[in-house]
Amino acid sequence: MKIIGISGSIVGSKTRIAVENVLNRLTEQYEDVEIELIDLKQYNLVFSDGRDYRDYTEDTKLVLEKIMEADGYIIGTPTFQASIPGTLKNLFDLLPMDAFREKIIGLVSTAGSAKHYLVAEQQLKPILTYMQAMVIPKYVFIEEKHYHKQAIIDDEIMFRLNRLADNVVYFIRAAMHKKESEESAYPF
Repeated sequence: MKIIGISGSIVGSKTRIAVENVLNRLTEQYEDVEIELIDLKQYNLVFSDGRDYRDYTEDTKLVLEKIMEADGYIIGTPTFQASIPGTLKNLFDLLPMDAFREKIIGLVSTAGSAKHYLVAEQQLKPILTYMQAMVIPKYVFIEEKHYHKQAIIDDEIMFRLNRLADNVVYFIRAAMHKKESEESAYPF
């Protein structure tokens, strides 16, 4: 089972820190889970121009191939101007419409204040649903006040991040089991 964490911004560090916390939980609790962090800050992705994702080159091709091979995702988004960042939307635009078909996604949303709580609900979930993802209904929203010196200091937030990690694994396993059952029903 492979789970990719995506830090959906090229600036700041709070979203990456939150996604890393979830990935750390996965590493600590699940020996059968391979994890990888894709921090968009570390890659030079081109703007989507509508071509097939397999036709891109360099960093763009590398990131897209990694995403297409995963079984599940932890997608982290900061909130900029009351919206998801353009870098994250561009990543989705680079992928095929059904890139997340039957794949499990857990969401982490960071923002400066509680005023942006619904950005993930009203903007990110519809995009991912359109791309045929199975998005875990409860996401983790983290405000500026929950961080201190590059660390999350709120125990409730840490509990919820750990639960998100556990839920992603649980639902990936359930989806894999369902797929195996469906495939074994047809012996040809």
